[in-house]
Formats: sequence, structure tokens, C-alpha cells
Amino acid sequence: MAVMEERKIESVIGEGPVLLDVDFDGVAHVRLNRPQSANSLDIDLLQALHAAIMACHGDDRVRVVVLSAAGKNFCAGGDVRVFASKGDALPRYLRMATAHLQVAVGAMVRLNAPVVAAVQGFAAGGGGLGLVCASDMVVAAESSNFLAGATRVGMAPDAGLSVTLPRLVGLRKAMELLLLNPVVPAREALALGLVNRVVPDDQLETEAFALARQIAHGAPAALAAAKRLLWNGVGMESVMAEEGRTVSELARMADVREGLAAVIERRAANFTGS
Repeated sequence: MAVMEERKIESVIGEGPVLLDVDFDGVAHVRLNRPQSANSLDIDLLQALHAAIMACHGDDRVRVVVLSAAGKNFCAGGDVRVFASKGDALPRYLRMATAHLQVAVGAMVRLNAPVVAAVQGFAAGGGGLGLVCASDMVVAAESSNFLAGATRVGMAPDAGLSVTLPRLVGLRKAMELLLLNPVVPAREALALGLVNRVVPDDQLETEAFALARQIAHGAPAALAAAKRLLWNGVGMESVMAEEGRTVSELARMADVREGLAAVIERRAANFTGS
């Protein structure tokens, strides 16, 4: 592991689809690293994300985690091009991908260290918006946008989104976001309670790390206990199992193939219910 003394940062995972640094003041930095694909989620990235979170879990220095992403977008959700390439194998692939996503999200929620997400560009789909909703606090760039997106391609919410989203914004607004798929700009996301703070684009990481260091100065055991008690009241575990079954079942339908093709081809989908 390379140690960068002048920055007081240890590079724990220095290459691959997810990077991890640990600052000696107790702040870990997990960065999604598929900028060429808008950090869309495939199985390799999801496995790497889980590995990074577990590395934080096993590091006694880590008091808070900043979750960010390389490039212009935080996360475009599932990788629709990979999904579309699977053909008849799509249900099996999505069953596996959803399981990896749920394991990663579950690890984030159960992690003692609070997670601060720093969001730029789009946070979309069950993956992108799901990671935002599963974070403990969220700092958003002024130009960022949020989109549920699952039903737009004939799919259902995952990553615990069917529980976390209505908890954050209320049932009626969650219905609107999931059924109509509007793009929600940062300021509206702040008003809805999706994010905690909106900052100028060029100050995103500075502000996210400032918040993380403020949290890191708190009492670790008390912060971990408060986080655990709050998440225990959400009840994500049983819901994620149902989400996983639903996503796999829907992936067998022609509407999903049509939805994926429509997104890739940038056109309106023609859903038939089959």
C-alpha cells in the first residue's frame, strides 16, 4: 500500500472500478471510478464497492466515509448497455447484480462510520439514487440532478429505494418520483429532503470533506449508535429481498428489453405489458 506522507493519506485501493484512500484524521474516501460509463453499475464495480466498504469496516482509523465519483456524473444507475447485451440471460444477470448491489448497500448501512455522499451530475436509477438514499448525509453540487428511472425501463426500484425514498420525501412524492421519473434538480432535492446541502460545483469535495471532518471529531461510539438506531427503524432487509425477486421477474418481460433499447437509442419506449 502506497503511503503519501505529505498529504497524510494512505492509498488502500489504488486502481480498479472503486478507489479507496484513508486520511490519517479518520476520513476514508471511497470513489466510484468508471467515469467513461458515468459510473454505471456492473457486477465488477459492485463487488469492488463492497470490498472498499468492508475495508473501511475493518480499519479502526475510519470514523467517517466520503462516497464520491470520478468524472461528470455520480452514478447513472445500472449499466443499460451491459443489461441490453445479455439477451435471454438478463434475468440471471440482474439477479446477480441486484444481489451484489444489496450486499454493498447493506454494508454501507451497517457500517459504524457515517457515510457522506458527494454528488455531481446525475444520480440516477436504483443504483445511483439508491446509493444517495442509503448514505447518511448528502452534499450535492448545484448542477446535480436526481432521477429514479427504474420504471422508465420497465424495471422496479432496488437498493432498498422502495423503503428509503418514501422515508425521505414522503409516500406521495415517492410515488411521483418512481412512477413519473421526473428529473429533480439539486435545489428541489434539498427542499424534498433528498440531500442535506447544496454547494457550488467547484466546492463539492471541499464541502463534503469539511462535513466529514466535522463528523469525525464526534464521539465514534455515540455516532455509530445513533446511525444504527435510525437505520434499524427503516427496515430495509426484508424489502431488499422482495426487490431482488421483483427485478429478476420483470427482467423476463419484453417491456424491459424495449425500455433498455429506448434509453440507449434516446427515444420514447413503446411498452405493451408483455
